[in-house]
Amino acid sequence: MTGKSNPSLWWRLSWQLSLVIVAVVAAVILGLCIWATTIMSPNIAMEEEIGSAIAGAAARDSRGRLELKETPQLRALKEQISSLWYVAATVDGVSVSYGAIPPAYAELAHLVHLFDDADIRGSAATNEVATVDSAETAVGEVRILFGGVADKGSPVFALLAKAYPIYISLLAVALPAIFLAIPRIVGRALTRVSDVAEKASQIEPRRHGTRLPVDGIPKEVAPLVMAFNGTLGRLENEARKRQRFLIDAAHELRTPIAIMQLRIDGMTEGQERSRILDDVARLADTAEQLLDFERNDQAVDLDGTVDLVEIAQTAVGDIAPLAISAGYEISFHREVERLNRSGSAPALTRAIGNLVRNAIDHCGGRGEISVTVSSRGEISVTDEGPGIPADHQELVFEPFYRVTPKSQGAGLGLSLVKQIVTNHGGRISLQSSPHGTKVTIQL
Repeated sequence: MTGKSNPSLWWRLSWQLSLVIVAVVAAVILGLCIWATTIMSPNIAMEEEIGSAIAGAAARDSRGRLELKETPQLRALKEQISSLWYVAATVDGVSVSYGAIPPAYAELAHLVHLFDDADIRGSAATNEVATVDSAETAVGEVRILFGGVADKGSPVFALLAKAYPIYISLLAVALPAIFLAIPRIVGRALTRVSDVAEKASQIEPRRHGTRLPVDGIPKEVAPLVMAFNGTLGRLENEARKRQRFLIDAAHELRTPIAIMQLRIDGMTEGQERSRILDDVARLADTAEQLLDFERNDQAVDLDGTVDLVEIAQTAVGDIAPLAISAGYEISFHREVERLNRSGSAPALTRAIGNLVRNAIDHCGGRGEISVTVSSRGEISVTDEGPGIPADHQELVFEPFYRVTPKSQGAGLGLSLVKQIVTNHGGRISLQSSPHGTKVTIQL
C-alpha cells in the first residue's frame, strides 16, 4: 500500500534533481551578473532611467534647436539625484547641459554627438565615472553624457534587466529538457528495482529456492536485496525442519495406530468397540492428511494427461460406501463423456475425495451429496448441510482451521484441496447458505 508514508522515490528524485539544476542555472546567471558589475560602469544602474527621462523631455524650440522640457519625470530625477549632471546632444552637434560638469569632462561636451556608447573612468584628474548612452526621442537620436549617479540604483538588477533575452532563451531551452529528461533518467535507473519488486511479489511461500536477482541493481540497493535473499534462505531452512518433523511424526503415528486397530479388532462386538474404531480411523485419516499436506509441495508430475470425468467418478465410487453408511445419498453427474486436462491423477482424486469427506463430516448425516463435472472444466461438490457462516468462508481453506473447535478432523482437508488446485494452476470457490454448501474447483 502506498500513501503519504511511502512517497514515490522516482517522484522525489525527479523533482529534487530538477530543482537543484534549476537553482544552479539561476545561480550561474546571477553570478555572471554580479561578476559583470565589477568590470562594467557603475552608472549602468541609472542608464535606463536617465535615458527615459531625457527622451520624454526632448523637444525643439522655435528655432528648431534641441531643448529639454521640465517634465515631471525629469524634475523628479533631478530632485532625487542632486549630484546629477548631463550633456544631451543631437547627432548634428546641438547640445543641452545640466548640473556641475566636472572639469575633466567639460572639454568633451562639444564632442558628445560623436559617441554612441562609452564608459569613461580611470582618469588621474577625477574619480568621477561618466557614461555616454543614446536614446531615441521625438526629435531623433540623442546622445547623452552623464555622471554623478555611480552610487545610485542596483547594477545587478540593471544587468538582469538588460540581459533577459539571453537568460530567458537559455531557460526556455533548459527547463523543458530538465523536467523531461531527468524523470526519464531516474525512471530508467529505477527500472531494475521495479523488476526486483515485481519478482518479490511473485514468490510463493511453499516454492523454495526462489531468490531475487542482484545483477544490475544499484549498489545502494543491493545490500537490501541480498539481506532479503538471506532471510528467504533462513525461512526455507526452518520450513524444511518443520516439514521434516511433521512428516516423521506422521510416519511414526502409523505404527501405533495399526497396532491399536489390530487390538481393537480382537475386542468383543459392541457400541464401545465401534466408537473406538471410529476414533482410531479418524486418527489414521488425520495422519494421512498431514503427510499429504506436507508432501504435496514436493516434486509432483503435473504434466500428465488426466480425464476429469474419470477421476471424479473414481473418487465418488471409492467414498460412496462411507457416505451411504453415514446416512447420505450420493450422486454423480457429468455434462461430457471425457474432459482432459494436464495434472496429477492421484492428487486430483485426493482433492475430490477430501471435498466429499468434508461434506460427510459436517452435514449431520442427512441429505444428498452430489458431484458434478461441467464442460468448462469445473468439478463441483454440493451438500445440503447447515452451511458455513459468512465470516468463516475465507478461513476454511487455512491449515488446521475448523469452523467449530469440537468438529471432527484436523482442519487439513480443504487446505489440502486448495494446495492441490493451486499447484495445478486452477482456482477454488465456495458458495454457502443455510440450505447447503457448494465448493467448485476450476482447472
